[in-house]
Amino acid sequence: MGDRWHIEVDRSVCIGSGMCVNHAPAGFALDSARQSHPRSSDTDASEQVLAAAEGCPVEAILITLADSREVVYPPEE
Repeated sequence: MGDRWHIEVDRSVCIGSGMCVNHAPAGFALDSARQSHPRSSDTDASEQVLAAAEGCPVEAILITLADSREVVYPPEE
């Protein structure tokens, strides 16, 4: 993949399912309130981080290109 991604979690939407941590434990963590957050807001593009975003049951994860902020996930309709 080669790109750098910027990761955000909408904590007002996050339900703490932990699916993101299951898919990408190096990319996400749950805090004491079971709210997800990225371990680093900018990271190398990876299949695991994309799978975490795709697997989020409430679509709380936004992935954009770090340099341009072009949306990677969720796909724009």
